[in-house]
Order: sequence, then C-alpha cells, then structure tokens
Amino acid sequence: MDAVAVSAKKYSMEERCARIVERHRHRFKVRKQQLVVANLSRIVSAFLKLSNRKGFHATSLRELAEASGLSMGGLYTYFDSKETLLVMVLDEVTCSVKEMLKSVPPAVNSDPETHLLWIIDAHIRLTEAMQPWFVFAFMEAKAFPVNLRRAAVDSELMTEKALVDVIEKGIAKGAFSADSPPLFASLVKPLLQDWYVKRSKYRKRNVDIDSYIGAVQSMVGKTLIPTMKRRHPAS
Repeated sequence: MDAVAVSAKKYSMEERCARIVERHRHRFKVRKQQLVVANLSRIVSAFLKLSNRKGFHATSLRELAEASGLSMGGLYTYFDSKETLLVMVLDEVTCSVKEMLKSVPPAVNSDPETHLLWIIDAHIRLTEAMQPWFVFAFMEAKAFPVNLRRAAVDSELMTEKALVDVIEKGIAKGAFSADSPPLFASLVKPLLQDWYVKRSKYRKRNVDIDSYIGAVQSMVGKTLIPTMKRRHPAS
C-alpha cells in the first residue's frame, strides 16, 4: 500500500483551497463558503499556471483576472495584493509537508530503515499530488520577497530535518552508517525534488512514480546500510 493515501478529493484544488479558507478566513470579504472556495480555486489554479509559465513577478493581476474569469474587483474580494495570494499558497504547501511528516504510522516510526523509506515514498507521492504547488514554491522562491523566500526555504528544510533525525536514529541503533547525517540528507533532498521539477525527463524515459520511488529508496538504503551488514546480513 502507498505510504500516502492519495485520493482525488484530498488533493483536489477545491480541497486545498477549502483548507486555505479555513486558515485565512479573515482575509476574505465574501462570506459564503461554497462561493469562496469555488472562486479561490479558479484564482489559485490560474495563478499557479501563469506563474509556473511566466514567473511570479511577470504575472500581472490583470492577466490573473482574465485567466480566472473574475473581474479585477472580484479578485480584491479574495486578497489585497499578489503577495497576500503568495502567502496563502506557500502556507498550504508548508502545512501539507508538516501534515505528511506527522502522519507516519507508529509501527513505521519505531524502525529507522522503514521510516526512512516511508519519508521518501510519502514526500514523492505528496509532490506528485500537488505538483504545480511544489514546482511554483521551488522554482520561483528566488523571486519572492525576502520574508517569503525564507518561508519557502524553511518548508524545504522540514523534510531535510526529518531525514536527518531518522538517519541519526538509525546510526544510534547500528542500522545506518553515515559520517555526516546533515550532509547526507542534503544530498537526498534533490532526489525527492527531481521528480516534480523534471517530470518531462522521466516521462520521456517511461519512468513511472513507483519505479522512481523504488530507485531512490534502493540508492539511499544501499548507501546508508553499513558495509558489513550488507555483506553478512546474518551476522
């Protein structure tokens, strides 16, 4: 079974935007929940599509209004600036990563090897389900205002910190061998990002998500498991 139960409803744009509305209710002038979620879904979908194609700074509110089918005045009932919309989008990405890392099953959490493989699986499947969100947060981070750029980086570091914690736990139990867990985790993180950033490369090579996850898990596991343990598994 997949580490993350990826359902169409759970990761739909409507569900993501319903979560945004719950956390940022004070920002919206419209009070009807169904209308707010429906229109915010149109706005965020258009925002991610335009920004991922043109860049955050190059995307204008006028273009966003046209792409979402709302008027300029209509946009301002949902946010007061492009930066506010950016805050809401990044917040949803951060919250999704936090929830994923906290959702590890107790049985998995008790075993470093299983936990490490679980994080790799869970992170890749989460970014698959929210691909436009993660591409935007990763590729456009350099264009964000300083405080939001820091927030985007901190979100990336959450998974890296989780990897470090699991690797250190594995070293303490004799399951892993690594000279520098932080360095090793920083080398693993790009493997997780490559799936959503360079999707077309893997599509051309007919590599599906299960094959990719398996390859990353195998590479990481073989590197971390002590040499003697690999050669003499019964010892």
